[in-house]
Amino acid sequence: MSKMTYREAVRAALRKALHDDPRVFLMGEDVGRYGGAFAVSLGLLGEFGPERIRDTPLSESTFVGAGIGAALGGMRPIVEIMTINFSLLALDQILNNAAALRHMSGGQLRVPMVVRVATGGGRQLAAQHSHSLEGWYAHIPGIKVLTPATVADAYGMLLAALGEPDPVFLFEHATLYSLEGDLAEEAGPCDISRGEVRRPGRDLTLITYGGSLGKALLAAEQLAAAGLEAEVIDLRTLRPLDAQTIVQSVRKTHRAVVIDEAWRTGSFAAEVSAQIMENAFDDLDAPVARVCSEEVPMPYAKHLEDAALPQVDEIVAAARELVPRHG
Repeated sequence: MSKMTYREAVRAALRKALHDDPRVFLMGEDVGRYGGAFAVSLGLLGEFGPERIRDTPLSESTFVGAGIGAALGGMRPIVEIMTINFSLLALDQILNNAAALRHMSGGQLRVPMVVRVATGGGRQLAAQHSHSLEGWYAHIPGIKVLTPATVADAYGMLLAALGEPDPVFLFEHATLYSLEGDLAEEAGPCDISRGEVRRPGRDLTLITYGGSLGKALLAAEQLAAAGLEAEVIDLRTLRPLDAQTIVQSVRKTHRAVVIDEAWRTGSFAAEVSAQIMENAFDDLDAPVARVCSEEVPMPYAKHLEDAALPQVDEIVAAARELVPRHG
């Protein structure tokens, strides 16, 4: 077992992929000489050279399109988009090409491309660098959407994504890069088809993913101190969504709080809530609650950003409201 940061786990997975498969290459803004906007690719240019670690122009549509072309040509590109806000500049390539080509070609074409995107707020980078739009991508058929929240998943999900025949998007919450955790020496690709119960409980279910997992676990600790045992589910994969794990938990606890850093209106939390209502309505003892970001462009000032994002005390308050004796 090795102790490392989330950033180091992603870098280790990149290094292994580049070493094991000559078709793999990394491309994106500042991934080479600069070492990546979040220092994920630091040192890889010196190890693998400029043909495998390729700096691109600041044009997301262009380099995502180039990645699609490379994948169609038999390569296994890993495309890094610096921040999710700017990924919208490549949405035409993603929606109309990467996600659609296998369907439109009757299965003749495949796009085995991995796209890594930094997402989320909490770093005082204001409205153009801080939103959580991964739920928008989970709306698109033809791609997989992964949200690694632990060191082990940061490593294993990237390796698993490279084994997929179709496009896979990994949304890495930028506040997690310094997160420390354990990685098994024998670690390899992990299961990217299911969610994970990160903490068992009996009284209610906290459902979340990515950068909000740590907050949900802290909230569960506070609730436990008050005698309320919360089960915490890490969704891990937004598309395809593992509804079975959600429903099994809600049938046991009879209450659910969904924590989502996106805006409440049209959020992925709304999809999770709908899945619970459709598949476990008769098991609910209270309406599904949601804790989401305030519906404003992300503020720059720290106290305003903190107020805009879901926080532990909000999760605790939402949970207490669902259980009468703790209300």
